Amino acid sequence: MRAARGFVDRVRAAGLVDRVAGLRVELTGSLAATGRGHGTFTAVLLGLEGFDPGTVLPDEADRALARIRSEGTVRLAAELGSPTVELDFGVEDLVLRPLTVLPRHTNGMRFAALDASAAPLHEELAYSVGGGFVVREGEEESGESAAGPAEPYPFRTAAELLAHARGSGRSIAEVMLANERSRHEERDIQDGLARIWQVMEACKNSALTRTGPLPGGLGVRRRAPEWHRRLSERDPDRDPRYWQEWINLVALAVNEENASGGRVVTAPTNGAAGIIPAVLFYATHYHPEAAGWCAAQRQEVVGEFLLAAAAVGALYREQASISGAEVGCQGEVGSASSMAAAGLAQVLGGTPEQVENAAEIAMEHNLGLTCDPVGGLVQIPCIERNAIAAGKAVNAANMALMGDGSHHVSLDQVIATMRETGKDMSDKYKETALGGLAVRVGVGVNTVEC
Repeated sequence: MRAARGFVDRVRAAGLVDRVAGLRVELTGSLAATGRGHGTFTAVLLGLEGFDPGTVLPDEADRALARIRSEGTVRLAAELGSPTVELDFGVEDLVLRPLTVLPRHTNGMRFAALDASAAPLHEELAYSVGGGFVVREGEEESGESAAGPAEPYPFRTAAELLAHARGSGRSIAEVMLANERSRHEERDIQDGLARIWQVMEACKNSALTRTGPLPGGLGVRRRAPEWHRRLSERDPDRDPRYWQEWINLVALAVNEENASGGRVVTAPTNGAAGIIPAVLFYATHYHPEAAGWCAAQRQEVVGEFLLAAAAVGALYREQASISGAEVGCQGEVGSASSMAAAGLAQVLGGTPEQVENAAEIAMEHNLGLTCDPVGGLVQIPCIERNAIAAGKAVNAANMALMGDGSHHVSLDQVIATMRETGKDMSDKYKETALGGLAVRVGVGVNTVEC
């Protein structure tokens, strides 16, 4: 959606909208292979109309898609303001090349705005590199890098991050916050952290009210509402004995919401969106001092958790990948588990060395994790996998806090290993639905080049 929106925004900025008579959109690799189940095809249509994934509401998206299906047209750049043009275009007009892997990244997208003679007015090649980040051919990665010349503590590696923490006497979260302050006002940072948590909570709460099977044709039943009812009866007072059941519930709920096409926080990706909310739920409910926190104290802990998790997430983006299509599910669920473990170790009072150790433990035991979604849907095994990885994150944080931060395998070493493992992994296990459970359970996707 973001890539398509950026494309039409640049068509509009060039003053070409009135001359556009047709479109050509080509999806390659994993985007084509699992795009129907992942919602990629409809996301492209929404992006062409100018919708933004950070602001569009699920109901708005549903209404727009129903109109597109009914009328067989998209209103190019309509959400960006006038001018706009109505074009005959729908999901069936997307060109799908699931077996084509472009040199830079498997998730490639070609966009072309055509004039009345079908000649291109404007063309772009873009890549979806994971976590909502888009790279256009000829440009560096969009979004904010973990390192930049204006930052007081630039880092690309965990070793550099730890050196900054030791040298400044700051925690991992404080180092990250100082870097954020070089780009944003303090109030904007805190408001942004609060909004991330609010959306996570809203996502979980929405899933607890939905009924019926998940969309997509597999007939997977929603478990979160019934689990919540039973768990609330069994544990009305949040007995610490039930922490595992509660984080399982939160992880399942968030990923069921994702599977329903609802809004989730990419943390770091949609497919791994349930892990950080679940472990953050643990932090805000089972921290030894949580019962005595006021709202402001709870928000401070949430911010500290998210900043530490973001610092670790930046390391994976800089040194490896958070794209399942590039390195398998170790890059999605593994990275999320590592980020969550770091966030939890941070708010439980861990030293920078213990936080780094927690992140390392969580990833070390997700190495080699494949991405084999049944039917190309983010349901089996993805939903349960988030719950399992959330439990791993809590365990990794607790293991790290029992030590003094010294350990044999560094976070940098495990990130490098993840990257190399991803390179060696067969493409069947990298979000193509061509191997593993995807071909053992149900029906695989059609991979004929169109």
